[in-house]
Amino acid sequence: MQFVLRARHGKGLRVNRGASVKVINTHGSQVVDAWAFSLAEPRQYSSMDHTRSVNSNIFASRGTMIVSDQREPMLLLSDDSSPGRHDTLLCPCNGPVYRQLGCSGYHRNCSDNLHEALSEFGIALPFTPASLNLFMNVPVAGDGSVTREPPVSRPGDYVILTAKCDLLLVLSACPQDMTPINGTARTPCDVQIEVMSSGGC
Repeated sequence: MQFVLRARHGKGLRVNRGASVKVINTHGSQVVDAWAFSLAEPRQYSSMDHTRSVNSNIFASRGTMIVSDQREPMLLLSDDSSPGRHDTLLCPCNGPVYRQLGCSGYHRNCSDNLHEALSEFGIALPFTPASLNLFMNVPVAGDGSVTREPPVSRPGDYVILTAKCDLLLVLSACPQDMTPINGTARTPCDVQIEVMSSGGC
């Protein structure tokens, strides 16, 4: 199955254990926030703090296992054609982020995209878990400071995420257009999604 994930919007997908999802950065500059939830226990979700601890690394790259808040394997980043690492530190954007950046009206955001997608599966969460920020370029300096840089991914670069349990995968084409997170043009773009029945392990 293939489809286009529209810029600024999100979507949830049921993914069986062993199946893979290919996220193609069509234009090269688009960040995609990702979350996983166990279908057997929806309150078990992909946890960036446990993932950093298990992998002893603040970045995700090829071979990184994304684990749940119960330290159960959820997703393997099984392939990556991009030259950059993927961020696990920054929060998914939300309304307060855009208000602090000077936006006076409603601005689409990854947090709302997540909850909209979950609602289609009858799931309501009272909080927003941290996201795996695919293609997001957030260098960390020796003093611990971070900067938000344009993605270094190129048009057509992709990552493949392989499910390690039956799960609900939520993807959000980040709506950020007030910082260079989605490139110097600050213009969110569509991305291509391909769901594959097997592979990537």
